[in-house]
Amino acid sequence: MDIIEISRKILEEGPICDNCLGRQFAKLSTGLTNRERGQAVKLTLALEGDRLYKSENDDSLLQDLAPCSAFARKVLRLEEEDEQCWVCLDLFKKLDFWAEEAARALEGLEYSTFLVGTKVSGLLGENEEILWAETGTTHAEQLKTEVNREVGKRIAEKVGKNVAFENPDIMITIDLAKEKLSLQVRSVYIYGRYRKIVRGIPQTRWPCRKCHGKGCESCNFTGKQYPESVDELIKDPVIEAFEAVDTAFHGSGREDIDALMLGTGRPFVVEAKAPKRRDFDLAQLMQQINENAAGKVEVRDFKFVPKGVIETLKSSKADKAYKLKVTFKEPVSEEKLKSCLDALSGAEIAQQTPQRVMHRRADLVRDRRVHRMELNELSEAGYADITVHCAGGLYVKELVSGDEGRTEPSLSGLLGIPSKVEELDVLDVDVEI
Repeated sequence: MDIIEISRKILEEGPICDNCLGRQFAKLSTGLTNRERGQAVKLTLALEGDRLYKSENDDSLLQDLAPCSAFARKVLRLEEEDEQCWVCLDLFKKLDFWAEEAARALEGLEYSTFLVGTKVSGLLGENEEILWAETGTTHAEQLKTEVNREVGKRIAEKVGKNVAFENPDIMITIDLAKEKLSLQVRSVYIYGRYRKIVRGIPQTRWPCRKCHGKGCESCNFTGKQYPESVDELIKDPVIEAFEAVDTAFHGSGREDIDALMLGTGRPFVVEAKAPKRRDFDLAQLMQQINENAAGKVEVRDFKFVPKGVIETLKSSKADKAYKLKVTFKEPVSEEKLKSCLDALSGAEIAQQTPQRVMHRRADLVRDRRVHRMELNELSEAGYADITVHCAGGLYVKELVSGDEGRTEPSLSGLLGIPSKVEELDVLDVDVEI
């Protein structure tokens, strides 16, 4: 079916604007807007109708005279009477309105790139499908594609920013059914390392176990199980710096609440959500956090990163180093202790999910490797200072205690004496970003 025949069928369906007519042939040429395509098609049809009208003495064309001259008049009448387009309901007369709405919504936000998306109403979607079915056109693009492009061009002119199809700073969504515009601001992601230098602070926010964050007498109506966390000690300066609505904390593993995080610190990413600002002096931000969390948490090595770094942190099986203070139910000799530590060095450990974390992890047996264990000191008071170097994911408290046989082999099992970790410090988390 040729373009003229398809165009005739399109106009027979009812009044149609230049954009919607031209969009049915959007894939046939480049360098033109759909509006320009539509104008060209209408002009071609009007000229063809006039040619046939003036050739009425040509018998071969007489059969085409009536429909073509009527068609020409229809095209011209559309231009004169400016009837509402039945396909888009004159949506393309409102493009400037949506661009102005977007420009107003973007005021006060710091960004470099944006992208427009459109939610088409059910009626507009149905009109488009009817047109495709009736005319058989195979060269069209979707209505929302053209709206996104045309509104995007107008916004770019107004705000002086660029459109980005991948990872835009701001996503602008036009909901035609609700006649509403909304913004989705891409988060800012900052990588760093933290040291936790006091015990009793969890890594992330814990809602109260009794009220689940609603507030009750047990949590003094704070909704929190613990007064503060590493996450919360970092949060406020980040919110202030980027004028964000909130933050999310993404750590490379976690340490127990009663453990210290020493050495070079644990890698993490803090996500500033819906930020009004996207740039800030990270050295200044680190200083503000360290002053805010003085004596509790220290941060270092801040840098901006893409969102994908979070997945790298979560999926990496980083080797770790720990310092343990271990006590024994009975006296143990240094020679026997060293022998057991040597036996565990290089060993594969079959570790069933520890009882203390079964509420949040599947009850499985996981194989983890101990690289080496070293005795630093066996004190006269009966406790041992031990360093453990191991693969990520190994629960070292259970490596010592055996967890009632759920971890094999264990220090308690090899010694034949119940052993317990009294204090645990994380010395190193080997992750490079």
